[in-house]
Amino acid sequence: MTTHPLRMEAEYLKLRTRHPFIIARGGQSDYRTVWVRLRDGDGHEGWGEAAATKYYGETPESVLSALELYATALPSDPFDIEETERRWAALLRGNPAARAALSSALHDLVGKRLGVPVYRLWGLDPAKAPRSTFTIGLDTPEKIRAKVLEAEQYPILKIKLGTDRDVEILRAIRDATDKEIRVDANGGWTVKQAIAMLPVLQEFGVTVLEQPLPPNELDGLAAISRRAAIPIIADESCLTAADIPPLVGKVDGINIKLAKCGSLREAIRMIAVARAHGLTVMVGCMIESSIGITAAAHFTP
Repeated sequence: MTTHPLRMEAEYLKLRTRHPFIIARGGQSDYRTVWVRLRDGDGHEGWGEAAATKYYGETPESVLSALELYATALPSDPFDIEETERRWAALLRGNPAARAALSSALHDLVGKRLGVPVYRLWGLDPAKAPRSTFTIGLDTPEKIRAKVLEAEQYPILKIKLGTDRDVEILRAIRDATDKEIRVDANGGWTVKQAIAMLPVLQEFGVTVLEQPLPPNELDGLAAISRRAAIPIIADESCLTAADIPPLVGKVDGINIKLAKCGSLREAIRMIAVARAHGLTVMVGCMIESSIGITAAAHFTP
């Protein structure tokens, strides 16, 4: 198989959500993401996406600046993925979304050169992929009920909480559907508020509680887990595999996102470490196009 130098292209893409997507930290309707394309000399190309968020210290502009540096460190052999990703991680540690886009594009390119989907690179079976949830952001009860109807095809709903209207939101959801619901406070509660909400969540049939507290409050997460009858999942508290051991015994599972962890291989490591410690695994996304979401789907089975 001929080896040619890789070429990289990057471009902005503006995404507009059907509804403003609002969580406990705020929200908006318009998002900018960055698409990355890697090409080899044989006509193969791989795609990736950088869903930059200021919360994790990135913007589309910083992504493009980072990619200019990464362009000088593209592998001569695209199959040398492990070493390439180590080099990228060392080059720019503070740009996980940019690295995730390159990682996705590189894996996509390798899969296309081999003629196999990316999940086959890890021997995964897509039939074992978990069910997908549909996330409903903060809004008025009337609009929330309308969003539930729009999500008719999805078997599970994830509801954003973390406000002073959380009971009202849950009531609006239950007025509209009897589907399984999970909730995500995005760190919007205190320990006292979270513990007070536990019986309320049970009343409304909530099955999972995600990130009730700010990221660094691990002892608080442990206090909530001891009292909760439902699994507690860490999202903002868990960026990479190195964050998992301190969470053991404090939460029941983790939420992996490419834009947090920085690469498909780091996501695979996170899955292995989490399962070795008996934690469940959820795979999430930012506001992304199908390119970013599809890349993550390949490691979910």
